[in-house]
Amino acid sequence: MLIKSPAGCEPFASEITPRAVWTNRRSLVQAVAAGAALGAPAWLRAQSGRPGAKLPSQPGPFPSMEKSTSYKDVTTYNNFYEFGTEKDDPAAHAHTLKPRPWTVAVEGEVRKPRVFDIDELLKLAPLEDRVYRMRCVEGWSMVIPWVGYPLSQLLARVEPTGNAKYVEFYTLADSKQMPGLRSSVLAWPYVEALRLDEAAHPLTLLTVGLYGEVLPNQNGAPVRMVVPWKYGFKSGKSIVRIRFVEQQPVTSWNRAAPHEYGFYSNVNPEVSHPRWSQATERRIGEDGVFQRKRPTLMFNGYAEQVAGLYAGMDLKRNF
Repeated sequence: MLIKSPAGCEPFASEITPRAVWTNRRSLVQAVAAGAALGAPAWLRAQSGRPGAKLPSQPGPFPSMEKSTSYKDVTTYNNFYEFGTEKDDPAAHAHTLKPRPWTVAVEGEVRKPRVFDIDELLKLAPLEDRVYRMRCVEGWSMVIPWVGYPLSQLLARVEPTGNAKYVEFYTLADSKQMPGLRSSVLAWPYVEALRLDEAAHPLTLLTVGLYGEVLPNQNGAPVRMVVPWKYGFKSGKSIVRIRFVEQQPVTSWNRAAPHEYGFYSNVNPEVSHPRWSQATERRIGEDGVFQRKRPTLMFNGYAEQVAGLYAGMDLKRNF
């Protein structure tokens, strides 16, 4: 199966949001939220479904001093095949997605299965700002300021049973809202999965926003996963179902091309894709003609936090 290589363009300096501006705005939002603590849930319910609506949040752990990728690039250069296979297709076509009303069913090997309304999920735990590196298997990367909270907060509410070993994430598959479903590039719905300990790791983020605002449709509104030490396709978007299972699931890209896309899909410069090397990456916004590629970091630079999850595993065999 052929995935088209990106053909990026370098943004103007004026299009890159300075980190100081973003940080100051976050402080203002936090102050407003603190001043209206009792009314915050109602305010959040009223605002959270609107494009560009702000999300009250607090600084999270794992801070990054890297310059964030510009908002324009983050929201116009995407992989979201439900809206098309070109990088600009999601931004062009995702306006048809309706992120309200929205529910997420949690089922399978849990003691407390339930269906969450999106506004319930927004209130489940304090929202945090998390600036994460994101690496695509195609060789490009970004640094994105996400808003969300650890998935472990949701796990604690539903209480996985002793039989739960893996967690599946199902993306919405509605042909009325997603024109890309007419394509046979993948079997729909899009399914991704993690081992339970990966899902419970503090880095794994149940994500509802970026740059302090609600997720744009093309970035996986209204709720998605972010697993920063894995290639981007592991972070399912527009999630409608989370299922806990005992056996390792077959995920969408693993089903489509098992020799190219393994279940784990950890960022590993030592394991090449069959059709290209993973040893270097091109940071979007730094892709001028004379800009050198960056070396790819093991586990996308999060080895200190996550390497212990794979102790004793052959990471070339379990790619």
